[in-house]
Amino acid sequence: MLTPVILAGGNGTRLWPLSRRDTPKQFLPLLERRSMLQATLARLDGLTTAMPIVVCADAQRFLVAEQLREMGREAEIVLEPEGRDTAPAIALAALCQQARCVDDSGDGGALLVLPADHYIADVAAFHEALERAQSAAMQGAFVTFGIVPRHPETGYGYLQVDDISAGLQPLRRFVEKPDAMRARAFLEAGRYLWNSGMFLMQGERYLQVLAGLRPEMHDAVTAAWAARRTDLDFLRPDAPTFAACERESVDYAVMEHIDKAVAVTLDAGWSDVGSFQALWDIAEKDADGNVLRGDTVVEATRDTWVQSQSRLVATLGIEGLVVVETADSVLVADRRRAQDIKTLVARLDAQGRRESAAHRCVYRPWGSYESLENGPRFQVKHIRVRPGARLSLQRHHHRAEHWVVVSGTARVTRGEEHFLLSENQSVYIPLGVEHRLENPGRIDLEMIEIQSGAYLGEDDIIRLDDDYRRDTNDE
Repeated sequence: MLTPVILAGGNGTRLWPLSRRDTPKQFLPLLERRSMLQATLARLDGLTTAMPIVVCADAQRFLVAEQLREMGREAEIVLEPEGRDTAPAIALAALCQQARCVDDSGDGGALLVLPADHYIADVAAFHEALERAQSAAMQGAFVTFGIVPRHPETGYGYLQVDDISAGLQPLRRFVEKPDAMRARAFLEAGRYLWNSGMFLMQGERYLQVLAGLRPEMHDAVTAAWAARRTDLDFLRPDAPTFAACERESVDYAVMEHIDKAVAVTLDAGWSDVGSFQALWDIAEKDADGNVLRGDTVVEATRDTWVQSQSRLVATLGIEGLVVVETADSVLVADRRRAQDIKTLVARLDAQGRRESAAHRCVYRPWGSYESLENGPRFQVKHIRVRPGARLSLQRHHHRAEHWVVVSGTARVTRGEEHFLLSENQSVYIPLGVEHRLENPGRIDLEMIEIQSGAYLGEDDIIRLDDDYRRDTNDE
């Protein structure tokens, strides 16, 4: 028995403009139709596991829940009040496992810690490596998965072992990301593995070691967990208590300081998908080495990633670039400098640009909306509401709205009125009037919303009743 722990935090800034702060890469279908989170969960098929524990940010809670629903999977979703890196996140998962075992009078086995944004081509090889690691973990060892290096890589940390061809062996030391010369030396030595960030360990043992090495962190996380509350399908540790916890990775806080650390060798086509270069390395290419996604036309183009989401993208006479178009942004970059895209995102953040944080299509627990056009005193949105879902009962101080049903059926509350709208029918919601939109049908409700008024921000929402218990300023 294993308890999978899926770490679904992180921003994925190196994959902007596909990945945004509100919708990071782990929730995107970068390499297949399902998202990376969904692919990580599917990778567990065939293993004997307890219900997974997903640790994520509060802002992505409904996105996690929706992607689980799409798969027909269940998981306990633990919300990090603030990002504090992997050591506190794993501690929250270990405490969740303990509470579950007390409630169920059972044993969840070892914690299998997996980042939600990694790619593994050979799932069978991953399962074989996991099988080799389980006996060591159940004897109290802390197991990390080391990746057989394919080339000198400066973007990963390394694990020093005795021989990378051995299946399971003592971990000698962690090594920071090297420069190019040291990376080549590591590859030639045959004693260094890439640090994957995947672990197998007993949860109770992890908490004991953390208490000895980082007592302040252990106490803060434990107190935050003890004061947790249940919010719909989510577990919320206490935010002020958790905020006292220092930010530190599990490598620094625990793994580098223990004697019983072992490495299991994994050669399974692994990637952390940390940049467009990493994506290009593993994606299927055409005869000219290009990766083409969406509506694209290329001529005299080689070794380039070209992606379109909302319009035609054409290239001519280029090589070794990344060209990505979304509804609100276009990136053109040297593929060899893909790691530096985070500096562009930092500049956008400094300028207060919304494009660094959110796409034009924004996901909500009831569905999604996309801003199609906006200008002085008006905005046009495309709204999609899932079957059986409804928006909050709300009103606005500064805007009125016109709704036009494109497909499906809408149930509308407007003041004291309650009525249905079908295709091509519309309704006017005056400024200040209480209103609600819901989908009573079996297919998605799609509609166009035209807003007009002096202020059109998403924070002009006064929620009077909400199925999802969101605060007024929680979009």
